[in-house]
Amino acid sequence: MSVRISDSTVRRLSLYLRMLRGLRVRGVELVSSSELADRAGATSAQVRKDLSLFGSCGKRGRGYEVDALTGTIEEILGLSRVWRVALVGVGKIGTALLGYEDMLDRGFRVVAAFDIAPDKIGREIFGVTVSPLSEVESVVCEKGVEIAIIATPPATAPEVAVMLSEAGVGAILNFAPTRISEIDYVPVRTVDLVLELEGLSYLLTSRRRNGDD
Repeated sequence: MSVRISDSTVRRLSLYLRMLRGLRVRGVELVSSSELADRAGATSAQVRKDLSLFGSCGKRGRGYEVDALTGTIEEILGLSRVWRVALVGVGKIGTALLGYEDMLDRGFRVVAAFDIAPDKIGREIFGVTVSPLSEVESVVCEKGVEIAIIATPPATAPEVAVMLSEAGVGAILNFAPTRISEIDYVPVRTVDLVLELEGLSYLLTSRRRNGDD
């Protein structure tokens, strides 16, 4: 697919896909735009607009074929294959990510992990052997890593991102609470857990101030 779409559309497509995969497991053959909209927090019109970008038009009065639409969205998101992932930083968050079983089901296989702590190097955690960070270039090449996850302390995250870029990683997901800019055309997406919690704190506080609680 050569259509250029926004990040917000990509996120909605991911939500549609999650629902579609669940429906397929249950043997459901058809789904309406309103059902997809409810799960994604969108409107029926938005769903139809999103899917029409790729020629996925439902049948009036029937909806969308679950199998066909699942395949289309998987192709759009590049999930008709399995992506090889490396994790840097095997602390509490990193270990939890290694144990996240749904990752493989959704098309992402963790094939390598790195740390600098001597007591972690050489250990096998959830089937992945931890290598020293100094070997990142050779291991990334050997394992064919395409996406990397950074779960290091914030002070070291930017340096790690540069190392991963130079090793040939194509994209980076950053869990460290610090901003990392795109490096040599390698896209970086940051998940800031504290920032999200602060947003929720504001919403709760705002509701209580307004007497909505």
